[in-house]
Amino acid sequence: MTDTFKIILIKILYRLSEAVLKKHNPKIVAITGTVGKTSTKDAVYSALSKFESVRKSPKSYNSEFGVPLTIFGVKNPAKNISGWVKVLLEGVMLIVFPSYYPKWLVLEVGTDKPGDIKELTKWLKPDVVIVTKLSEIPVHVENFPSKEELFAEKGNLVKALKPEGALFLNADDKNVLLYKDLFAGRVILFGNSEGGDVSAKNYEISYDEEKFPQGIMFDVALEGREPIKIFLKDTLGEQHIYHILSTLALIKYFGEDVVVATKVFKDEVPAPGRMRILKGINNSILIDDTYNSSPVAQEEALKALKSVKLSSRGARRIAILGDMLELGIYTGEAHRNIGKKASSTVNILVTVGVRSRLIAEEALNSGMDKEKVFQFDDSLEAGKFIKDLVKKGDIVLVKGSQGMRMEKAVEELMANPEKKKNLLVRQEEEWKER
Repeated sequence: MTDTFKIILIKILYRLSEAVLKKHNPKIVAITGTVGKTSTKDAVYSALSKFESVRKSPKSYNSEFGVPLTIFGVKNPAKNISGWVKVLLEGVMLIVFPSYYPKWLVLEVGTDKPGDIKELTKWLKPDVVIVTKLSEIPVHVENFPSKEELFAEKGNLVKALKPEGALFLNADDKNVLLYKDLFAGRVILFGNSEGGDVSAKNYEISYDEEKFPQGIMFDVALEGREPIKIFLKDTLGEQHIYHILSTLALIKYFGEDVVVATKVFKDEVPAPGRMRILKGINNSILIDDTYNSSPVAQEEALKALKSVKLSSRGARRIAILGDMLELGIYTGEAHRNIGKKASSTVNILVTVGVRSRLIAEEALNSGMDKEKVFQFDDSLEAGKFIKDLVKKGDIVLVKGSQGMRMEKAVEELMANPEKKKNLLVRQEEEWKER
């Protein structure tokens, strides 16, 4: 796809999307931030689906192409030109002919470069905006003059809110709270800081009889209600609290039954590659966080790894950590910080990639035994290496940026690799060819 074709295609997609929204007039929930967008989108979609017809961004369709594709309800044809022609025809048919359309759209909105969201919001006017978190060292920052410029780009989504709409902000993030100044309408805060409209307490990990972690539990406090007990199965990490808090705050804002909404979380499992608990070989435990990586997400993953109780004497905490990409001038600092944290968290450290050598180097500088630190250039090679070392009760965290393909290491360590298509990220044929 040439740059000229891409520019023309985006312009057509935007005009058609604007017309589709004008005709069908769905309510729009737009979600942005530097981490937590997809988990929040999935939670909002599941809860709203209890009450209305809803469509969400599939996977992480949050780009200049992904948002229109979600509005049309079609798949990404990638580099297939005839496929894009069909996409455009689908948009035209939604405008010209009578057709079913959901009452709600839940859109994930990201930015790779300056101007992405500003251009999008010339025609996209959300009813609700949720801002999850703004990392101190955010992904894609290398494409911006500074992190403040990246934050400002995301702020364009807040500016696009309908005046009668509502803005939901993470009260525990000082950078997110600055967006209050961009919107004169209703602002609702979620988080545990003072002034939050919805908060959580009593976080803990749930274990089965064999001390295998089953998920996490916590109580949600909403004004005027008794605390609501939440259980999220097959996942770990306190960061999951926030997408539940923002979702329940939204449900309450629209006057729907919060208790009914919470029932959807009981049976749901996390999306592949997002702090998902999997059974590993030799009765080990895998924490699969291979969808993507950033400094703050990496820190949260290590924190979660450290919080899991070891099931037996001699069991170890192992981390296989790949490069964190697109960090620009922050690359060295970010990887060294992770190395320092890993040195006090894990018994065995495995790094994958050139940048992650700094993780290993800093872990060694922080006193970690050199015989417990291993470095590889390839995720599959790293997985095969650990496969020969892992034993009963070991807890293995695997994480890295999308481009590092860390799911290949997880596949090597799974107790049931035949289930990889349902359990792991990037199992589509297009990824197999990369």
